[in-house]
Amino acid sequence: MAKNLVIVESPAKAKTIEKFLGKEFKVESSFGHISDLPSKELGVDVEGDFSPKYEVSKDKKAVVKKLKDLAKKAEMVWLASDEDREGEAIAWHLAETLKLDKEKTKRIVFHEITKTAIQKAIENPRGIDYDLVDAQQARRILDRIVGYELSPVLWRKVKGGLSAGRVQSVSVRLIVERERDIQNFTPEASYRIDAEFSNENGQVFKAKLPKNFETKEEAYAFLESNATADFKVAELDKKPAKKSPAAPFTTSTLQQEASRKLYFSVSKTMTLAQRLYESGLITYMRTDSVNLSDEARQGAQAEIEKAYGSKYSKPRNYVGKAKGAQEAHEAIRPTSFATHSVDLDRDQARLYDLIWKRAIASQMSEAELERTNVKVSASTHKELFTANGEVITFDGFLKVYLEGTDDEDVEQEGMLPAMKVNETLLNKYITATERYSRPPARFTEASLVKKLEELGIGRPSTYAPTISTIQNRNYVEKGTVDGTERDYTQLTLKEGALATKVLTEKVGSDKGKLVPTDIGMIVTDFLVNHFEYILDYNFTAKVEEDFDEIAEGKVDWSKMMKDFYKDFHPQVQDVQENADRESGERILGVDPKSGKQVSVRLGKFGPMVQIGTADDEEKPQFASLSPDQQLNTITFEEAMDLFQLPKTLGTYEGETVEVNNGRFGPYVKFGSAYVSLPKGQDPLSVELDDAIVLIKEKQEADAPIYYYKELPVQKGKGRFGPFIKWNNMFINVNKKYDWDNLSDEDIVELIETKIQKEIDKVVHNWEDEGIKVEKARWGRHNVIKGKVKVELAKTVDVSEMTLDEAKAIIEANAPKKKTAKKTTKKKTTAKKK
Repeated sequence: MAKNLVIVESPAKAKTIEKFLGKEFKVESSFGHISDLPSKELGVDVEGDFSPKYEVSKDKKAVVKKLKDLAKKAEMVWLASDEDREGEAIAWHLAETLKLDKEKTKRIVFHEITKTAIQKAIENPRGIDYDLVDAQQARRILDRIVGYELSPVLWRKVKGGLSAGRVQSVSVRLIVERERDIQNFTPEASYRIDAEFSNENGQVFKAKLPKNFETKEEAYAFLESNATADFKVAELDKKPAKKSPAAPFTTSTLQQEASRKLYFSVSKTMTLAQRLYESGLITYMRTDSVNLSDEARQGAQAEIEKAYGSKYSKPRNYVGKAKGAQEAHEAIRPTSFATHSVDLDRDQARLYDLIWKRAIASQMSEAELERTNVKVSASTHKELFTANGEVITFDGFLKVYLEGTDDEDVEQEGMLPAMKVNETLLNKYITATERYSRPPARFTEASLVKKLEELGIGRPSTYAPTISTIQNRNYVEKGTVDGTERDYTQLTLKEGALATKVLTEKVGSDKGKLVPTDIGMIVTDFLVNHFEYILDYNFTAKVEEDFDEIAEGKVDWSKMMKDFYKDFHPQVQDVQENADRESGERILGVDPKSGKQVSVRLGKFGPMVQIGTADDEEKPQFASLSPDQQLNTITFEEAMDLFQLPKTLGTYEGETVEVNNGRFGPYVKFGSAYVSLPKGQDPLSVELDDAIVLIKEKQEADAPIYYYKELPVQKGKGRFGPFIKWNNMFINVNKKYDWDNLSDEDIVELIETKIQKEIDKVVHNWEDEGIKVEKARWGRHNVIKGKVKVELAKTVDVSEMTLDEAKAIIEANAPKKKTAKKTTKKKTTAKKK
């Protein structure tokens, strides 16, 4: 038995660390937090000192038992969770839950998983940092209180099933306010002047006028004034310049750059970075620091000199600007600069490459440039055209890396030909192009992270889960706006003649940007109206500063909770009792047929149009909005069109054919079959002939391609690619097969392989009880009875599971029967007391 037990929070980390320790060390994983606040109650003593009530979750009981047994047998337990507040809390929970002897327990920390770092940590253990634990507890408890008390208010006043959160609601507010800025924006047109000249050697370059003209007439007059002009170089200015590399990555800048260059979501970036860290390839990926250790700078210098030469090396330190930066981590960097690339899956390799380049570039020489500014004069007016260019005289860090930008309007400067003052220039053409001012850009995941960081809201560990949460809650979605076409005018002066033409451009295309949903806007408005200080940016940032001060031992966390709760709780009660319901209602006009009010609002099943009110003698009429319509932008005409649906088109093959809108978009219904309309097609424009074409395509697609055991086989394409369907079983068809020309043998092989997989998946099957245990993803198992499916932790050994144990798991997780309303009210009242 090993003398030393090392506990980390993930199996991948355990596997890597185990390679660096001898036989006297056994490394085990806690699989993250082993205890947390209860899921079905507040779990915080709000009447007293705000002490939390932690409990071990059901899926962690086997892990805890195993760790307890190992800890009893070990001479020393080493708590090696991550070096941040969350990691410190995990270490503390382990010490408390496992009842570890302080004399036989040591806390070790490291920011990279390498042999040197692990050995150094073992040689320099410390105790648990209770200030960091308190900071994590404060965040967890404050966020629990806010969510637990605000969410029921939303259920009563807006819609059931909603949730609120301290950081998530502020993030949604940013997106909502940006959307309203866009909606209220009125584009203004002006004319931009561009020109092309050639010098005496015939070399061509482009220039522009530093100002725009407001009207077409002014632009036309300016072009006319150039028709007979002679042009020359009026001024020529050359200056040496330097460009410096960006600092190595922090969590925030890594998320932003991975989004710009690799098109990764924030959560994907963090998942991949976690894997790279646990494999020992990069340093810890949750950090505010831009600092590199002396050892890292020396490693970078050695690699730069070896790979590029000494003139490319310039070791330097960076100073971070982030307020309240957590713990003294390093920036994100490779653990070894000598490892230029890694042989992993494509996305991990690409992210590693980005981290390596950014870190190595930060220790390289500045790029040296020669910047040239040319001013071109005309003999017929006083306006000067300008042209800027730059030549790289020494590439320096640019040999490796150039930081990306979110600014879509940035133009890269190119080279200019050699010229001299008073040199005669030949004008090739001059254009005046109508350009429209742009509304503020919608947030991307990366630019939202940047904004949150600028405002001091959240910390490295919170960005990814916050952005995932607001999308999972359906408050925000990734935009799918294709944009609309807009005409613009371009005037051209060429060889003394003026011409006008109308061109077309696409505007408003915002695919992948964050757009608030109707429910996101309504919830934000309600919370801002009734809990403005909770959604106040300065308040949220101040809370983060308080957490930082708790981590530094300057503030008592329970006092912070009391100060917050004494104002927050009474406000919640007041809103619960006195606030009106919020539905986001907009009155659009009056129905010309009935003379009744037409409005849009949020209903029980989503956004809808309503003709009439509850006070009318007759019941109101309702129609659901289509998925691409929003409460705050739908017009009266669009709303009234919805009442024309469902629309009967006629009959086909003896069945009624109708068109309608559904939750997932417009569709044609034919008997019991549903056929989605092509993207962008207006359901009101569909005629019977159009519908029949779609029905025939559907029938052809659904027609059996083979019969296996006398049951039909169909083929189709879904969200996850091509598949065949047999006996209600969907079977993915991978690239090994020719999808368009599946042979009978292919189909039989696919079905039989799938059947065998299903058989192999079952570990236990108690048919009489309707209970079975099956293999699931990631090495886990599911216990299943009817519609109840319970996923077990990876650590649970099911090989010897009995029927009674399986029954107990099902019973513990089966949906509870709904209690009568009276009982619920009594419970609520008891809580208030």
